[in-house]
Amino acid sequence: MDHHHLQSKKVDLDGILNDQTTEISKGNYKRYSLVSFCELPEYMKDNEFILSYYRANWPLKEALFSIFRWHNETLNVWTHLFGFLLFLGLTVANIMQVPEVADLLGLFTRSILTSGEANISCNSKDFQLGSTKLLDLKHINHTKTEITPLPGTPATRWPFYVFLGGSMFCLLSSSVCHLFSCHSHNLNIFLLRIDYVGITIMIITSFFPPIYYIFQCETHWHYVYLIGITAMGMFTIVTLLSPSLSAGKFRAFRALLFSSMGFFGIIPAIHATIVNWSNPKRNMILAYESSMALFYLTGTGFYVSRIPERLKPGWFDLAGHSHQIFHVFVVLGALAHYAATLLFLEYRDRVGC
Repeated sequence: MDHHHLQSKKVDLDGILNDQTTEISKGNYKRYSLVSFCELPEYMKDNEFILSYYRANWPLKEALFSIFRWHNETLNVWTHLFGFLLFLGLTVANIMQVPEVADLLGLFTRSILTSGEANISCNSKDFQLGSTKLLDLKHINHTKTEITPLPGTPATRWPFYVFLGGSMFCLLSSSVCHLFSCHSHNLNIFLLRIDYVGITIMIITSFFPPIYYIFQCETHWHYVYLIGITAMGMFTIVTLLSPSLSAGKFRAFRALLFSSMGFFGIIPAIHATIVNWSNPKRNMILAYESSMALFYLTGTGFYVSRIPERLKPGWFDLAGHSHQIFHVFVVLGALAHYAATLLFLEYRDRVGC
């Protein structure tokens, strides 16, 4: 083999090595590099205050396995994936009527103001602030309270499961969106729309348990309110499915749509408080629902303002940026609402119309 042929082989080999400087080969698996904001395609430039650790135009397989890599979407994926798994576990526990469910109520009641204790019977230990007792779902309608048990079947559970299903759909669609939106422009747009639909569905379904159970004896009211919020939600979904409204510049408008659905609940909330005034756990329920509203509004505030990354661009690329904080508050809000819903169920299981 002559000298020129060897030189040609060496050049070819050097070219191959140079082509691999941005990726690590392990058999047929290639580890794709993370890029900076400036290197992103235009459709992915959403938050200019997050400067690096982006994935761009990754194959689906690479995007899937990036769930185990550190990038600026890792915590966005895992915060809502954890929330989905948590709500899945709670759903299974309720369907299977597991005798003892983890001390979820105690988890919340330790952080709720003690004013919620004022209207709780001194004989009821399951819902005391700071209680470490576990909730028995099989015998929830045998809990001792000041309410006199009435004959009849337990309250229907379908509004409760509608809420759980809506929450799981929202949390899972959000995780999938953050995991795979780096694949391509078309998939990015599609997943963003599904994410917005998931948020809307979660808001709609959150109304079902409180409105249904509070107005169970006045069915015309729960039809009015449930049809109203559902119609408003459908309008929101149709609006958000518009391709132009998926752009980052409409972030505040999307937040306004979601917030307006929440503010719609003020009227039925005031009405429900009046109707529900005799419930001995009224103050506890109000504390949970107020916490839910506070969590959601606080999370939305972070989402819109992009604090803290706006204050220190590049410092919060991997952890602590506004969208991750928003995700945490969404899960907390859903859990607070879940706790309130258990109280509605306990009350309706014992008191008929």
